[in-house]
Amino acid sequence: MKERRLAELLKTYKPGHALPRQFYRDEELYEVEIDQIWRHGWLFAGFTSQIPKPGDYFVYDVDTDSIIIVRREDGSLAALHNVCRHRGSLVAIDPIGHAQRFICPYHQWTYDLSGKLATSRGMPADLDRAELCLKPVQLREMAGLIYISLAAEPIGFEAANACMAPLARPQGFDRARVAHLVDYEVHANWKIVWENNRECYHCDVNHPQYVKANFDRYDAGQVNAQIAQQIEAATERSRLRWEAQGLMVTHREVGLAIFPDADRNIWYSAHRTALVDGYVTESIDGWQVAPLMGDYNDPDVGTLRLRTLPNFWNHSSCDHAVATRLTPAGPRLTKIRVMWLVHQDAVEGQDYHLSELLSFWQLTAEQDWVICERVQRGVDSRAYIAGPLSTTKEYNVDHFIRWYLRQLSEVPSSFTQASDSWATADTHLIVL
Repeated sequence: MKERRLAELLKTYKPGHALPRQFYRDEELYEVEIDQIWRHGWLFAGFTSQIPKPGDYFVYDVDTDSIIIVRREDGSLAALHNVCRHRGSLVAIDPIGHAQRFICPYHQWTYDLSGKLATSRGMPADLDRAELCLKPVQLREMAGLIYISLAAEPIGFEAANACMAPLARPQGFDRARVAHLVDYEVHANWKIVWENNRECYHCDVNHPQYVKANFDRYDAGQVNAQIAQQIEAATERSRLRWEAQGLMVTHREVGLAIFPDADRNIWYSAHRTALVDGYVTESIDGWQVAPLMGDYNDPDVGTLRLRTLPNFWNHSSCDHAVATRLTPAGPRLTKIRVMWLVHQDAVEGQDYHLSELLSFWQLTAEQDWVICERVQRGVDSRAYIAGPLSTTKEYNVDHFIRWYLRQLSEVPSSFTQASDSWATADTHLIVL
């Protein structure tokens, strides 16, 4: 993207407002985002329980990069670029599978589960195989979640692990299995999907199931004495029962927990919050729909929420977890995978029924995808002008936008000679 054009585009943003039209449709800016955000940070790829045995693997595609996540012979995990070092063919063709070795379907070069070149049919005997391994990708495992980074020198992962792992471990992701998954293609920019996730301004009208189970639909202006008393009673009840299980309430405030923290560039979040009285899980009627997961011995554990930018959020109840993974596929298209997890020993049809397990979050997710596609169609219109954000209901949208702009600030400085009007003391915006 030309330096002057990027600088001019950045200057069109008005603090306290949504992003201007081109941020959701510009092809060149999309390429900058892929390089600066998606190939720079940590991406949630999946769960360790998806590849329980040596040789088990799955493939995760990010833009033009195809990545194999595999369990090696010694039980450890590896991430490898799915690109043969001979002529560049994809090596693993199936999106999930089991292999003793990876054999390129083109010319049958063979790699072991660590990516080392084992055989190279038809090549000279003195070929330096050590120089022709599958290229590795940075990988971290955190309480059963797998993260990869396409960066040669990725940002630190330690702070995210310290924040998230203690809250995630009791859920038992490493002792779970994927009961069901659904892949969606949502015709909307990936930022629109995140912005929708970061506010509940739309919840009362658009998510009739969700609002019955959760208190975060409310903001400070909506809470009367009766609602405040309900929230306090639920939080205190939960605190007493959770402490007996070694758990704790980590979000007591009204409304959504603040995420991301744009000023400190914090891209990860974990908290546990109480559900509405009568709900022990995020199901249609609030009743438990599967066996308890992880370390839980009491269904009253509220809801655990994990989020990492740019591509993951999760809602976990006592009996199941629902993980959402985003992947951009163009300025106006986002591929979304939603996965439902249950205890590894739970048997479908006996311990749970998919219709009961899926309904709450499948309804909520698909309601959101419709919203996001409507927004994209409206933003595409030349009549669109970025409107102001509500300071009481859309504060996390503002945080997300400022986090996003901060990532673009890491473009080489010669690319981003934006004017000083970008930042004021009141808005804490980053000068790009």
